[in-house]
Amino acid sequence: MKEKVVLAYSGGLDTSIIVPWLKENYDCEVIAVCADVGQGDDMDQVKEKAIKSGADKIYVENLQEEFVTEYLYNAIKSGAKYEGRYLLGTSFARPSIAKRLVEIAHKEGAKYICHGCTGKGNDQVRFETGIACFDPDIKIIAPWRIWDIKSREDAIDYAAKKGIEVPVTKEKIYSMDKNLWHLSHEGGDLEEPTNEHKKEMYQMTVHPEDAPDKPEYVEIYFEKGVPLKINGEKLSPVALIEEANKIAGRNGVGVIDIIENRLVGMKSRGVYETPGGTLLYEAHDYLEMITIDKQTSHFKQVVAVKYADLVYDGLWFTELREALDAFIDVTQKNVTGTVKLKLYKGSMMVASIDAANPLYDEGISSFGASELYDHKDSAGFIKLFSLPYKIRAMVNNKKEK
Repeated sequence: MKEKVVLAYSGGLDTSIIVPWLKENYDCEVIAVCADVGQGDDMDQVKEKAIKSGADKIYVENLQEEFVTEYLYNAIKSGAKYEGRYLLGTSFARPSIAKRLVEIAHKEGAKYICHGCTGKGNDQVRFETGIACFDPDIKIIAPWRIWDIKSREDAIDYAAKKGIEVPVTKEKIYSMDKNLWHLSHEGGDLEEPTNEHKKEMYQMTVHPEDAPDKPEYVEIYFEKGVPLKINGEKLSPVALIEEANKIAGRNGVGVIDIIENRLVGMKSRGVYETPGGTLLYEAHDYLEMITIDKQTSHFKQVVAVKYADLVYDGLWFTELREALDAFIDVTQKNVTGTVKLKLYKGSMMVASIDAANPLYDEGISSFGASELYDHKDSAGFIKLFSLPYKIRAMVNNKKEK
């Protein structure tokens, strides 16, 4: 009886050629698994292509709502940005896919899981660590670490040799990963950092130069840190992200071009389109400003850095991530209200914040008199606050004499 190999299948360049490669090099059944996390592909075509390429069976798993409610909600509440900028679109999607790969491997009785990640990328770590968290005995096949194909150009030639249609050419050779949250672009002329990236690559956004010449206002309503409404309309989790993408995208919001430090040790350049995510993060940040106290807010910023590192490094299924989520959920108890943003040619400005339980009090914060704050009280506070520095100055002055 042939061994079964579960293949994480997207229908892109790498996984398209892996199907015939597995058949050539292993006596196995290939079970393709395509996880639909909102990449927008025609899944009937994906199924047909997998079978034509030689797969014995294909699963198409709709993970979109799970992706939003179990991963992206955490992203928004945490405020996690890798190295202060990257909204982790690929990173947040990988744990859900890894989990489903193991579930299908168990269902099919497969001892092997195969992926198309390169030996230079982060995703190999995310997939394999995620898989190990559920089944440490499953064996991994990673063709990019063992086959003779050395480049994307070689992969394109192999696909042509096997008669497999692939979505890239040697002229349009970008490596792209798309889901409901973002679209990443890597490779090709982006590998030379002196090259300005081309706006023609954009798919989820327009360039700020091409955005409308008048601003657009948008209102986001959050409940305990979770976005539930846009412009007063309650939307399903997936529909809300899609609507946020449309609004931000048409206003040129959400593109970054960064050099990031990969987990595997090298620096890489990526252009990321995350229109809706950028919009939701911004609105959520403003709502937190008015609802979370200073000490909690400042510590949450520290937590956000660690959270981003964990997600980027593929450590989703860990106790530390669960513990950080517990802290974050406590901070979100009062993060309820509506934020209005003004979008204009790639920029975002806050127009209003209407929180259910704000810590901001106009009576206290204004320059006028207040029962809770007497201007005279600040004199004693400043004396005590500055006391250590006065003592230090006194000591320094004595030394000089």
